[in-house]
Amino acid sequence: MDKQPHIPSSVSTYETGLACLCSVEGSTTPAIVGALADIAPDLATLVVSVVYGEIYQRKHLSLPQRQLATVAALAALGNARPQLKFHIAGALNVGCNPAEVIELMMHLAVYAGFPCALNGVFAVKEVLDERGQIFDPSSVCVPAGSGRYEAGLEALCRIDGAAGKEVIASLASIAPDLGRLVIEFGFGDIYTRPALGLLEREILTVAALSAMGTAEPQLKVHLNGLLNVGGCREQVIELAIQVAAYAGFPAAINLVSTAREVFFTRERSEGGT
Repeated sequence: MDKQPHIPSSVSTYETGLACLCSVEGSTTPAIVGALADIAPDLATLVVSVVYGEIYQRKHLSLPQRQLATVAALAALGNARPQLKFHIAGALNVGCNPAEVIELMMHLAVYAGFPCALNGVFAVKEVLDERGQIFDPSSVCVPAGSGRYEAGLEALCRIDGAAGKEVIASLASIAPDLGRLVIEFGFGDIYTRPALGLLEREILTVAALSAMGTAEPQLKVHLNGLLNVGGCREQVIELAIQVAAYAGFPAAINLVSTAREVFFTRERSEGGT
């Protein structure tokens, strides 16, 4: 059996991917190539050439943004801890700081639950310990304050606009306290924290929701939110392509389908029809 990986005809794509993967991994020889050499060398080739040689080279999302989106998707899925740790380290290697990655996990508590956030934070801690990297959490701790509802409502209106207010209104007759928690906790406690910007928060929210595949109404709200805080359509499509590599093509295609509806609705609204 030939255990040498098949190098595609476009050698430059493979070589470009190899260099990118080395940058993300922080190594000179990607571990996956050796790890798969005796069982599935062509899979390693596809990872290098397709994921890192093609997808990671595309425009409209920076390398740190791609890593944050990937970490969010993997953490939300909850079934790929080795890859989650790899991409947490990758995020740190390409310029994200520990505070941003910890904040990402805290943000996911809103959309994937506290178990996801806790598991994610412990994964970050393991990565930092393995790297010998010290993180002082007091540097990003935000004291609890009053006015959570007011701050949350302002953030909700600014980020999600009418779509967000419709969600809260829909809960008024059946679970008003849930609506209050969405505002106070989700937007008052989490979205107002300074470690991540609003665009990054919406990018990772869309990545997580699309990877989970169980919350299309909320995905629509946050696609609008991403566009409302300065994101563009091209970034949405790039998120779908990035998610394809880590949550599968069905998740990516569903994200594009939902995005098409959001784009169409916004076009009609902006056109006054």
